Amino acid sequence: MIPDPKQQVRRGYDRLSTLYRADEGAPAEYLGWTRELLARLVPGSEVLDLGCGCGVPVARSLAAAGHQVTGVDFSEVQLGRARRLVPEADFICADMAELRRAPESFDAIVCLYAIIHLPLEEQPGFLARLATWLRPGGWLLLTAGDRAWTGSQPDWLGGGTPMWWSQANLEAYRAWVRAAGLVITDESRVADGPVTHSLF
Repeated sequence: MIPDPKQQVRRGYDRLSTLYRADEGAPAEYLGWTRELLARLVPGSEVLDLGCGCGVPVARSLAAAGHQVTGVDFSEVQLGRARRLVPEADFICADMAELRRAPESFDAIVCLYAIIHLPLEEQPGFLARLATWLRPGGWLLLTAGDRAWTGSQPDWLGGGTPMWWSQANLEAYRAWVRAAGLVITDESRVADGPVTHSLF
């Protein structure tokens, strides 16, 4: 294991922010997932977007629909872009694994391709905390791992910068989500090039 994987993640997104996602970048799957979430929310819902990146397209879509959005990321570069691209949302620079919020603070929590950047040992407790932040009837939109793997790529996105991930398998995430007291209403696998992720 590298000495500080979280710092590798932070540096990776700081250095390759625009290569990872352009200002108008809106992957079709993100838009579809966001539309499904929007259909389940009442007007003016409070939504937490963890690992929000530059705010596009999730925070921007939710804020444009009139919801109160709080985005959390620990890349200052990503957050600087998010504040410019989605000025109507609030953004916090923090390690999401160390974030604390009052119980029943949010109507929905979004965490797309972010939990897999946390060390594996932090992930079950992280999911348990998220569950307490949801109001009764609230929604969690989560992408997680499908097969267990921990490692890094030395030249992420061809940008000359390393990136690090750590993920459990689908069965583990399913068990952790349920152990947190959440009910899985939808589950699928999502192909991302040669890698497959789980969507809850």
